[in-house]
Amino acid sequence: MSPLSSLTMSETTTSDSPPVQTLRTRTAEFLAIEEQIKLGGGKKAIERQHAKSRLTARERLDMLVDGDTHFQELGLWAGYEMYKEAGGAPGAGVVVGIGTVMGKKHMIVANDATVKAGAFFPMTCKKIIRAQTIAHMSNMPLLYLVDSAGVYLPMQEDVFPDTDDFGRIFRNNAKISADGIPQIAAIMGFCVAGGGYLPVMCDTLLMTEGSGLYLAGQALVKAAIGQDVTDEELGGATMHAQIAGTIDFHEPSDEACITRLRSLVGKYPDANCEEISDTNIQSYRDGQDLYDIYTDEPGKQYDVKDIIECIVDSRAMPNAEGHKSLEPDFDEYKATYGESLVCGYANIGGMPVGIVANQSKLSTRQMPGGKAGPSKSTNMPRVIYDDSADKASRFIMDCNQRKVPIVFIHDTTGFMVGRDSEQGGIIRSGAKMVNAMSNCVVPKLVLITGGSFGAGNYAMCGRAFDQYLSFAWPGSKCAVMGASSATGVLAMIEERSRARKGEEIDADTHKAILDAVRDSYNEQQDIRHGAARGWVDRIIEPHKTREELIEGLRSANQGWDYSANFTTGVLQV
Repeated sequence: MSPLSSLTMSETTTSDSPPVQTLRTRTAEFLAIEEQIKLGGGKKAIERQHAKSRLTARERLDMLVDGDTHFQELGLWAGYEMYKEAGGAPGAGVVVGIGTVMGKKHMIVANDATVKAGAFFPMTCKKIIRAQTIAHMSNMPLLYLVDSAGVYLPMQEDVFPDTDDFGRIFRNNAKISADGIPQIAAIMGFCVAGGGYLPVMCDTLLMTEGSGLYLAGQALVKAAIGQDVTDEELGGATMHAQIAGTIDFHEPSDEACITRLRSLVGKYPDANCEEISDTNIQSYRDGQDLYDIYTDEPGKQYDVKDIIECIVDSRAMPNAEGHKSLEPDFDEYKATYGESLVCGYANIGGMPVGIVANQSKLSTRQMPGGKAGPSKSTNMPRVIYDDSADKASRFIMDCNQRKVPIVFIHDTTGFMVGRDSEQGGIIRSGAKMVNAMSNCVVPKLVLITGGSFGAGNYAMCGRAFDQYLSFAWPGSKCAVMGASSATGVLAMIEERSRARKGEEIDADTHKAILDAVRDSYNEQQDIRHGAARGWVDRIIEPHKTREELIEGLRSANQGWDYSANFTTGVLQV
């Protein structure tokens, strides 16, 4: 036996040696340090965040992840005892981990604004890159809760240029998206300079009121080009929602933003949609309401969102008093941008879908402005404008990324025409929408409620574009253009043909030609004419629209191959 084997632990140490700790005491010590790290910039910094009416990163996480699940935090010790000259960077200024959201595992990255305003240190980059790498390897969706001042400038040479530095994060955003892994970003604070690319390179982008997204702040803009601007003009949520069209969802607060984020996650095909579990998956409005909502009377308008409410599920959501109230299970995409098309994520019969619908009422377009400020223009009902087509293109791409079917609701006269529209690139925007729609790898279901005319029919997934199923309401129409426009053109062609033959066209003859052409064209654009020729699959009773769509979605989902890669080729920009 060794002489040491008979000695006690205390006998093996000298009076100068530190006391030997048990595993239990070491663990307790580590846990105490971790609790300190989790405080981020400390209690005063947390109070400053609350004073801005913003939640901390960890408070946001607590709201985001399912309440009865474990958040598996990663890289908590990143930056520990480093950057002392800068006052330290607990957790490297970012909280990262795997959490369950709506029943599905997600990689979550949340900037901690209490640590140097969420600025990026070298270890911040490495921590986020590691999170992206793990998610990429396991095809795990990513959620980014963005609240960052960008690169920590005193250390820019260690943050900015190298392979595993700041730029690698954006490269990963692009690669992850290309591989079909969903990424959603929510800006709940500031996102400035190069850091602005991270959320914009994600598939879906939310932003709260009072937040900022811009490449250069007021001071830099003033110094660079001499322009005096406000934060809102540069990159406020309202500007990005209405003018630039950069963000997809504009939310009033952190709480509302996270509620919306959970709702969007709930609309992935394999998510556990807990918000609608107590509604028995009923529609929000009765299908019989459709008969009162819809109108095609000249000069009359209706809101297509009312039609959508008769089709989509209802969901129970907590109100201000904490009680649950029912609302349509529809998350409208870019609600204040490109308003002549309404896009959004919904559940129909418990099945996630994307909806693209023509708006049938006047809407407003916010235009960029100079010194006088932004101006407004009016969009005509049922007409597709360039900004709407751009919006729809991105939305269609996102639906393919999510692997959810798309329902196209037609009531359109086609694309906007005229000098301003042509110079604004309406053909380019329309081509982009047609390209995105044509290359869909998800089921496309079509509902024609009113008119489906011209290139609008093409962009909204007409018969030539691989519809899975198409439905039409009685009285709907489908043709190259509306009767009023077509009749005048066709009558003119007929009259010129007769004139070349020497026939005199008096008023009575003109009227007879016009009436004959109109009657013939009205017959051709009638949906019964189209159905007879196989242009639509079913003419349905409007109040049964929801059940028809449910049956269509069920049959599509039963055997659809969602593994195909989505690609558009070259897009016009």
